[in-house]
Parts: sequence; C-alpha cells; structure tokens
Amino acid sequence: MEIKSFLLPKDKVSYLTTAASMKEAIERLEACHYTAIPIIDEEGKYVGTLSEGDLLWKLKCTPGLTFDNMHEISVTNIRKRIYNECVAIHAHMEDMLALAADQNFVPVVDGDRVFLGIIRRKDIIAYYTRNITD
Repeated sequence: MEIKSFLLPKDKVSYLTTAASMKEAIERLEACHYTAIPIIDEEGKYVGTLSEGDLLWKLKCTPGLTFDNMHEISVTNIRKRIYNECVAIHAHMEDMLALAADQNFVPVVDGDRVFLGIIRRKDIIAYYTRNITD
C-alpha cells in the first residue's frame, strides 16, 4: 500500500501561511474544528504545525496580549511546543505509521518539501480496522 492512497490533498486541507496572524490562526482552527494546523511558507513548503496549546501558551506568557491585539502577532512568532514531522510522498508505509502514532495527522511533502496534504491518523486506523475485521 502506497501512502499516497491515504493522502487528503492540500486543496481539501485547512492550513496557514507564515504571513498569518495569531487571530487568523484561532479563527481558522475554530472554522475547521482542528486542534492543530499545518503552516506553509510563501513557496508552499511545510514549515511546521501550530496547535491550540501553542496559542494558549502564547496568550498566557505574553503580558498585554489579548483577543483584541492578537492580530499583531505572526504565527512565526509563536513557539511550537512540538514539531510534527512530515513524510515524503514516496516514503515507506512504516515511516508514516511511526509518525501517525504520535501525531493526529502527518504532513506529506514532495522532494522539495512542498506541502501536498496530510494523512489523518483516523483514516489509517479505519483502513486497518476494516482489513483486520474482513
């Protein structure tokens, strides 16, 4: 089984760009009901994942930061407490499974680290559950 068969393509995934603000990040997470979201740069390359926890820690640890002024904070200025590893589209299934064990989703990139989409852990579990019970 190739990992690309699990791929939810970029055009169906919510993500942020490095130009996004903290306010945009919160609004995007709220709209898509994600707990974490990929971040890509201006060249479309995956640079990391921002989580709800990252936003909460930034809010807690920044004196004077409120919902009214968080539009001034760039997502690039928010410390990411966990780095979600990405996987290349032609990687082995075992590589992707090891990452999915620790991440809700695995970002998928091409050979130049351009973001192609994600593989959701729930899709992997559903696939294996169907094949084990069949």
